[in-house]
Amino acid sequence: MPKNNVPSSAFRHPIQLLAIGFGSGAAPTAPGTWGSAVAIIPYLLLAPLDASYYALAVFMATLVGIYICGATARQWQVHDHPGIVWDEFVGIWITYFLVPVTWYWLVLGFALFRLFDIWKPWIIGYADKRLDGGLGIMMDDVLAGLFAWAALQAIILGSAFLLHGI
Repeated sequence: MPKNNVPSSAFRHPIQLLAIGFGSGAAPTAPGTWGSAVAIIPYLLLAPLDASYYALAVFMATLVGIYICGATARQWQVHDHPGIVWDEFVGIWITYFLVPVTWYWLVLGFALFRLFDIWKPWIIGYADKRLDGGLGIMMDDVLAGLFAWAALQAIILGSAFLLHGI
C-alpha cells in the first residue's frame, strides 16, 4: 500500500518524483513539513550562489513547479494532493533568500514558513481557494514563502540593530 496514498507510479515517473519532493511527500504524516525539511538539502547547494543567480534559480523552480504540480494533479485526478510538495520546496527557498546560512536562521525560517503555509492568512488563503491547477498549487506556498521571508528579514535586521546598533 502506498504511503500517504501517493501512487507507486510517482517513484517511477520523473515529473511525479519531482512533484513529491524526491519521495518526501510520501511521508505517512505531515508530508508538507517533511517536504519543507528535505528542501533544505538542495537549498544548501543553492545558498552559495550570487543573489541574482539564486533568485533566477528559484524563479525557474517556480515555473517548473507550476508545470509539474499541475501535471501530477491532473494525472492523479486531484486538485492538490498532500503528497505534492514541490511547492513547499520553492516556498522554503523563497524564505531563505538572502538569509545567513546558520542553523538558527534556518530553523526560524522553517518555522515561519510552516506557520504561514498552514495558517494561510489573508491573500495566502485567498490564493489557495481561488486559483486552480499548477498555479494554484504553487501560489499559496510562494506567498507563504514571501511572508516568511519578510518576517525573517525583519527579525534578522532587528537582531542586528539590537546587537550591533546597525
